[in-house]
Amino acid sequence: MESLLQYLMISVALFAIGVYGLVSKRNAIRLLFSVEILANAGVLNLVVFSRFLPATNVIGQVFALFGIALLAAEAAVGLALILVAYRIREDIDVLEMRELKE
Repeated sequence: MESLLQYLMISVALFAIGVYGLVSKRNAIRLLFSVEILANAGVLNLVVFSRFLPATNVIGQVFALFGIALLAAEAAVGLALILVAYRIREDIDVLEMRELKE
C-alpha cells in the first residue's frame, strides 16, 4: 500500500517542475503549461488528503473536480489570449507581449 509521503513527494516534484518552467521559460505556451502543472500538484494534494482521511469524507475529491473544471476553463482562455497575441505580433515571446498594453 502506498503511503501519504509517496504521493506528497510526487506533488512536490510536480510543483518544482512547474516553478522551474515559470522561472526559466519565455514562451507563453510553456508558461501556460507550467501553470497547469502547478495547479495539478494542488489538485493531487486535495485527492490524496481526501483519500487518507476517514472513508466518508469526499470533500477533497469534490474540490478536485471543481479545480479540474476551473483549470480547463483557464487553459481555454489562456490559449485564446495567446492565439490573439500571436495573430497581432506573430510571436509568443512573453517579453514582446508587454508592448500590447499600449
